[in-house]
Amino acid sequence: MKTLTAAILTMVISLSFLPQHKAEAQSKLYDAAKLRKVDQMIEKDIAAGFPGAVLVVVKDGRVIKKKAYGYSKKYDGNTLLSRPKKMKTSTMFDLASNTKMYAANFALQRLVSQGKLDVYQKVSAYLPDFKDRKSDPIQEKDRIRVIDVLQHQSGLPASFYFYQPDTAGPLYSQERDKTIRFLTQIPLAYKPGTKHVYSDIGYMLLGCIIENITGKTLDAYAEQELYKPLKLTHTLFNPLQKGFKEKAFAATERLGNTRDGVIHFPHIRTYTLQGEVHDEKAFYSMGGVSGHAGLFSRADDMAVLLQVMLNGGSYKHVSLFNKRTADLFTTAASSDPTFALGWRKNGSPDMEWMFGPYASWQAYGHTGWTGTITIIDPAYKLGIALLTNKKHSPVVSPGENPNVFEGDLFPTGSYGRVIKTIYEAIE
Repeated sequence: MKTLTAAILTMVISLSFLPQHKAEAQSKLYDAAKLRKVDQMIEKDIAAGFPGAVLVVVKDGRVIKKKAYGYSKKYDGNTLLSRPKKMKTSTMFDLASNTKMYAANFALQRLVSQGKLDVYQKVSAYLPDFKDRKSDPIQEKDRIRVIDVLQHQSGLPASFYFYQPDTAGPLYSQERDKTIRFLTQIPLAYKPGTKHVYSDIGYMLLGCIIENITGKTLDAYAEQELYKPLKLTHTLFNPLQKGFKEKAFAATERLGNTRDGVIHFPHIRTYTLQGEVHDEKAFYSMGGVSGHAGLFSRADDMAVLLQVMLNGGSYKHVSLFNKRTADLFTTAASSDPTFALGWRKNGSPDMEWMFGPYASWQAYGHTGWTGTITIIDPAYKLGIALLTNKKHSPVVSPGENPNVFEGDLFPTGSYGRVIKTIYEAIE
């Protein structure tokens, strides 16, 4: 009896500890043959020109799949390499807007758990300069709460191009301190609470709130208070400034931020990006550290971060935030069930492109422009991180739409079919 009890205890403990997946450890958690269909799908895209990917899947506390596909770097500028660099499971990726979740949201969730932040408090309580200017057409900043920003219904615009003098005008900035001062001056684009508009500006402001509360820059706080306790050594901002080499990263855009040569602004990068954040606001205007973009990570670290959410805020002996806070942040907005507090929810058939057709209504996650998607589904005790470098490919039609790359057009680059196939293997 003691032997049986010990065996059960060992099994339960392992469910939160993410032991490495081994091929011989096949169990009833999933169908290995069906899961191999994911490999076939992604490898077919690689053969047709998709650059590369790393997939990690967590089920019932175990890593049941971790695999690399294709290449971390195929191009130097617009020249196809004769010997492309192979993707590895240890390759690090620019998470783009997944930064919002695994840096900003994790930090906010910790501060709420500690009683240092109230999401129902007004933004101006934490950022006193966040107020209307006389020239603003919509005068309602004084009633915007932190939760309104998190749910993307604050009235803030989707973006603002601080780094482009022609469009930014007097708010032009390629200096972090100056951009932070300008952020609170961005006028509202619509009446708060009337609709949901996904906003980078909102998350840039949330990053500033974190910095004001903690007295630390976002990267210092996240790396010291979130990732270090979890022993995540490959999740960080500005990695090239912290000892990492370019070869450790998946490359993104081939010609800097020029979209194959059609975009121009002061100090624009024209070289192949590798280990530098792609996002223009983050790189040029925020020094690589922002609440909306800038975080890099790898598959092993992402598996742990997924499990933290599945565990309700903890991992092994480390507690980052409590379950009540995790539940609050993953509760859908009453006005739109696809928006939680930052997290996107599987609250509508319109989200099938992201979650596939089989995810539970509890599922939540996020995507990143560079080609990353994370899915967390408590109903299945399932976590998925598909990390790709889909933007490391030619722009389809630079003159017509400079934001559509060839990598976007593959099933791997549009996510839903890959997610669907994973669910078919675990149901």
